[in-house]
Amino acid sequence: MKTSASNMFTMSRRKALSMGAAGLIAAVGLAGCGRGGSSQPAGSAAGAGSEKDSTVAINAAAYDKLIASGAVADAASIEANAWAKRIHDAGKIRLGEVHTSTLFSLLDEKDGKLRGFDAGISQLLTRYILGDESKHEGTQVTSDTRESVLQNDQVDAVFATYSITDDRKKVISFAGPYYETQQAILVLKDENGISGVDDLAGKKVAVQSGSTGPALMEKLVPEAKLQEFKTDEEARSALMQKRVDAYVIDRNMHLGSMIKQPGKYKLVGEAFGPVDPYGIGLPLNSDGVTFVNDFLRKIEEDGTWEELWKICIGERADVHEVPVPPAIGA
Repeated sequence: MKTSASNMFTMSRRKALSMGAAGLIAAVGLAGCGRGGSSQPAGSAAGAGSEKDSTVAINAAAYDKLIASGAVADAASIEANAWAKRIHDAGKIRLGEVHTSTLFSLLDEKDGKLRGFDAGISQLLTRYILGDESKHEGTQVTSDTRESVLQNDQVDAVFATYSITDDRKKVISFAGPYYETQQAILVLKDENGISGVDDLAGKKVAVQSGSTGPALMEKLVPEAKLQEFKTDEEARSALMQKRVDAYVIDRNMHLGSMIKQPGKYKLVGEAFGPVDPYGIGLPLNSDGVTFVNDFLRKIEEDGTWEELWKICIGERADVHEVPVPPAIGA
């Protein structure tokens, strides 16, 4: 069993499963579905009042130790899968990746290493196939190039908070999902009068124009007094200055804010609204889907997924409830 500072967490994945825990959370630097609004949780910005970026750093030592302890696939499993065998024979895996996502894939300029939840999954997969997590070659991708690098055989897989959609599945294949996100409610740390969606009736609620928040709130809580803002920074500034009582947007955004401004905010209630599932992009009709899904199940079952989440997200955002991974292949 793996041990680390994450043992302080009060709810294990198994307990979460038995209690029906919901609301998987993440912080993302590259927009998943492109649902609108800023995709990168920001810190200090013009008009953000007294905000100061005090980002909680990842525990690099614990992260590196976890990756280095990842499982390695047996030779028979690799030989039986054309996608994995090709990578194994090449001696490296070509990855589509991002370098600027605070929680999912951030480049440490001091040691040149990527760390984060997506980066960790990709490095664990690299180790699983090649026996060495360092045997990868990265290509930076954007929301506009993720499909093309797969279609042009520039990469073997894309890890980039990549939302699974029907349109995308026409041109590439997805393994997973390995994570999900929804809308969530952010309030100031000392707020005690709001504990869920129903409590927003009659309250001043910040939403971001162009996101799914305004329409969803009008449907679920028509009594809420919505105030639309163009940017995440403006909405959070209004919350910090108590011009609004709560802020509703994708939970990814909120986790980024909590890590950049520790001790100022908290999430309340359960996540709600449409589910946005994240998958691993693979070439269309690749048998790698089966191989990667088996890998994902393995790291969920042996506790690696949970430990990675704690290191990359939970410990940094002071969130103690470990989310339950979505059903793989769903």
